[in-house]
Amino acid sequence: MFPGYTINSVTNGVHAATWASLPFRRLYDEHIPEWRRDNLYLRYAIGIPVDEIRQAHFQAKQGPAGRGKTPNRCPARPKHDDHRLRPAWCMYKRPDLLFSDLNRLKRIATQAGPFQVIYGGKAHPWDGGGKAIIRAIFQAAEALRDTVRVIYLEEYDMALAKYLCAGVDLWLNTPEKPAEASGTSGMKAALNGVPSLSILDGWWIEGHVEGVTGWAIGDSWRWRAIQQKR
Repeated sequence: MFPGYTINSVTNGVHAATWASLPFRRLYDEHIPEWRRDNLYLRYAIGIPVDEIRQAHFQAKQGPAGRGKTPNRCPARPKHDDHRLRPAWCMYKRPDLLFSDLNRLKRIATQAGPFQVIYGGKAHPWDGGGKAIIRAIFQAAEALRDTVRVIYLEEYDMALAKYLCAGVDLWLNTPEKPAEASGTSGMKAALNGVPSLSILDGWWIEGHVEGVTGWAIGDSWRWRAIQQKR
């Protein structure tokens, strides 16, 4: 299909105009009007003033999911705070890993500042393992209720995903290497100015710049190879 080119890998992608929230679509239209025709122009987003990106992100957080206004989706719905750090975790990649040390989470909230965690996902009626994970999340939420807010959004679908990818402050991704197919949810979040905290697998190996585009959890074979060469 690509004669004359050496193909090392083919990375899955997302449709930028679909997944960018309205505040960011307006921002890109103003600064990078060609982005809708060719998404490669989004590389020039690096020239957009940071204050404008922050403002667009804050506006995106006012959306229905950000304000807890998605009807019949969130039975355990604590009061939201738009100024509170809001990490998100979609539930199909070891979602209960975050709760492996509840005391550590409590210490982080006490020492570093308050935050809330938003989960989105659902289990097939025959998926006993998935149902058990959801129960574990609710149990952990109850144990953390006085320290860390945990919000679970039911019936996860494309409409809810659009609000979630735009309305959080940090995208958590914990696949088990090398099982990450691509990591398109992190790409969707990135279109909305959301950094990732992710295991170095899938697209994140390409998109990761430590402390700039987000942060790495652990390392990868490619990361180790680069460090060894240096």
